[in-house]
Amino acid sequence: MTFEEIATMAKEIKHLPSKTGPKKINPAQGILDVYVDKQTEIQGIEMGVLSDGTSFLTQRGLARLCGVQNAHIGTIGAEWDEEIQKPRITTIKNLLSARGQTPTAPYFDVSDEKRQVYAYPDYVCLAILEYYAFEAGANVKPEAVQNFRQLAGMALREFIYTQLGYSPAARVPDSWSLFHDRVSLVFHTVPHDYFSVFKEMSDIIVTLIRQGAQVDDKFIPDISVGQHWANHWRDTGLEAAHGERIQYEHNYPSYFPQAASNPQPAYCYPDSCLGEFRRWMRDVYLKDKMPTYLSTKAKQGALPPSFVKLALEALAPATRPKALS
Repeated sequence: MTFEEIATMAKEIKHLPSKTGPKKINPAQGILDVYVDKQTEIQGIEMGVLSDGTSFLTQRGLARLCGVQNAHIGTIGAEWDEEIQKPRITTIKNLLSARGQTPTAPYFDVSDEKRQVYAYPDYVCLAILEYYAFEAGANVKPEAVQNFRQLAGMALREFIYTQLGYSPAARVPDSWSLFHDRVSLVFHTVPHDYFSVFKEMSDIIVTLIRQGAQVDDKFIPDISVGQHWANHWRDTGLEAAHGERIQYEHNYPSYFPQAASNPQPAYCYPDSCLGEFRRWMRDVYLKDKMPTYLSTKAKQGALPPSFVKLALEALAPATRPKALS
């Protein structure tokens, strides 16, 4: 089954079912609770999207895409953590590592009472597909070669999203309530004539949520921004030009682990420096610091693997319009 044949059959799909209710995955995978948000099958290629926005193929779907037996893909999962790694597993892990991915397991176990579902995320699928296309020696499959050439990069994820009618930008995750709770606790605590990093970058946090980030106690981007901004404030001598920064009480929601030490002392800065902060955010942090921060969080499992590129595209500064002649 080639990608072109799958795409042709996909045109007949009119309605796609959703599944509700969180399902814990294998704790060894290091990801918070996820479940199948949407799923469909096209000519034996089972695909779907998890509740965190990660697109996936099932084990059987990935096997058909690679042109191999289902058991061959199952063996990859079974051998993933063996003390002495098979050459095949080492090669696949090296392909993933080259793309900055180091998953502790090749799939998410999102099985329920009715059936067993092993969801292989798109980035793992591409590594396994590349193995069977170019690295498997005598076991190289022509179907894998053709499909890899068509699905490399973002194409597999975009194809799955398209077939399921899934839009990451339109999804409204539970992060909104977490963010709202944080905003309500600090809204009136910053003194007059000063600004806080958290309030000033709230538009960026909203953008990250809209792209699928779970902004919870494990992903608090304002801490990263605050640390780098404090270094910039000190290193460039901004205090001499704008006056001293002062501390205010920053509280986390009671259900955050950080709330155990509330109130948190946090710095706020003179309003006269707001223009410099916004320039620094646009020209320094978003350009040089944010990509590294998001990639690190994705590797730690705090963000969906498919998230980083979407977020950076959404946060890219708008180009200045040309002056009218």
